[in-house]
Amino acid sequence: MIEIKKLHHKIDGNEILRDINLTLQEGSVMGLVGINGAGKTTLLRLISGVYTAAEGEILIDGVGVGDERARESLFFLPDDPYYTAHTTGNSLFKLYKTFYPHMSREVFLSHMAGFKLDEKKPIRNFSKGMKRQLFVALALAVKPKYLLLDEAFDGLDPLARLSFKKAINKAVEEEGMSVIISSHSLRELEDFCDSYALIDKMTVTSSGDIAEKINSFCKFQLAFTEEFEESVFSGLPYVSLEKSGRFVRIVLKGEAKRMLSALEELNPVIVEEMPMDFEELFIHEVEERGHNK
Repeated sequence: MIEIKKLHHKIDGNEILRDINLTLQEGSVMGLVGINGAGKTTLLRLISGVYTAAEGEILIDGVGVGDERARESLFFLPDDPYYTAHTTGNSLFKLYKTFYPHMSREVFLSHMAGFKLDEKKPIRNFSKGMKRQLFVALALAVKPKYLLLDEAFDGLDPLARLSFKKAINKAVEEEGMSVIISSHSLRELEDFCDSYALIDKMTVTSSGDIAEKINSFCKFQLAFTEEFEESVFSGLPYVSLEKSGRFVRIVLKGEAKRMLSALEELNPVIVEEMPMDFEELFIHEVEERGHNK
């Protein structure tokens, strides 16, 4: 388990994160979300020990991130990993092997073959998506207990994304690996993760089970026979309302069946429930706190 308690951090005197409290349970895949500059990458670097927190603590199975046991159980894959002009998959494997002696070459080659990558070719000739797959193969060969991924889907085509998710899911299911993944691809996270943490205005403003969070909201489309004022919805706990003539699309906070009964009392000609997704939820959560208003 990863525990983050009362974490504060500054870079060059500027406050980046404030009072972060978060827990990653074993065997969980957590999506770390937030607008650009929210502090997602900084938090991953703090967890991995690349940065040292100004205040607070981060515990990996009860020990601090500076402890050798914590470092050995964790692998951090940044958005743009470092490599030289002549680096190959093979040379990278040898380098990482010095830090993770238990690293499996068999697992590495298996994933390289699955991704259709040549471990002998210089990485400089790879596309961004191919480079990402290579480093994922390295990460999975380490078999870390905790895997941190920053913008993991960036540069991957649909087929590569599918292969990537299958490989990670297999490691989670078969080896009990826990994952924190930062991404702007929220629809990918909804399919891939079981929990989430939203960083906004330097702190974690919302976290928990993704399915439960989505189910706490509902969305409907309605049509009326005559023009109406938006004030007719004033007694309802709506978070978003889009009106176009006699039609309206509304997102409400609450159980769908109960909200449907309340909407039917307004006598619409048509009332239809629509699917709610994680991306919409993210937009509403962030806008509610003052962004893009």
